[in-house]
Amino acid sequence: MNRLIVLVLALVLAPPVVAAQLHGRFEQGGLVLGQAQPGADIRLDGHTVPVDDQGYFLLGFSRDAEPKAVLRINGTEQILEIAKRDWPVQRIDGLPPTKVTPDPAQLARIQTESQLIASRRERVSSVAWFMTGLVTPADGIVSGVFGSQRILNGQARAPHSGTDIAAGLGAPVHAVGDGIVTLAQPDLYFTGQTVMIDHGLGLQSVYAHLSRTDVHEGDIVHQGQVIGAVGASGRATGPHLHWGASWLNVRLDPQSVLAVLGKP
Repeated sequence: MNRLIVLVLALVLAPPVVAAQLHGRFEQGGLVLGQAQPGADIRLDGHTVPVDDQGYFLLGFSRDAEPKAVLRINGTEQILEIAKRDWPVQRIDGLPPTKVTPDPAQLARIQTESQLIASRRERVSSVAWFMTGLVTPADGIVSGVFGSQRILNGQARAPHSGTDIAAGLGAPVHAVGDGIVTLAQPDLYFTGQTVMIDHGLGLQSVYAHLSRTDVHEGDIVHQGQVIGAVGASGRATGPHLHWGASWLNVRLDPQSVLAVLGKP
């Protein structure tokens, strides 16, 4: 069950008192926006959380997040309750093996590209670009949802890591928010022409299966700017935009991100 919550934590230490305000979705795949005193040491389940000079920070929870998470601010601990969600599962049998298991050369390519993408996610900007708000990247019908999973010939595939938007070939794709382009690749095995944008404090958006890319790595982009066009490149069966979101190395539900950070 989705929960959009505003939570105020009063964390009492030896003077002065540290307060953190949290707003967002405390659920699997969810995102939370917080603000504490500038310079606060913030950790989620032991991992350092990036904080900007105004004290803003983000918290992200994976598709399979545990029911409780531990938030520590300047050493004081708070337990966050994370709501469980139900994920759709689709079983498809009788597929040719080549459609299910890549060959050794393809596996090597996939590993190299995965390392490239991971290296881009490690680039964490200290500027909270996302504070100008986020918008939907393309017009169309949602044809695939975050967290869904296919079981092909009895083998479980990785859960879907984003939102699919069905749109016509060549339809414009927009940056969901301000940021800097961290990846602009013409041909990745799974996602074809792919763009990633860093929106600050660990938040990144992904745009996959493009037919055209209009930006380059290092470009500064703005909310609503056209960055490419809808396509069917990579492992796609038809024209659509795969729109992903992540916080550090945690995949998020883009719809949850939009609900929390959407442009007013």
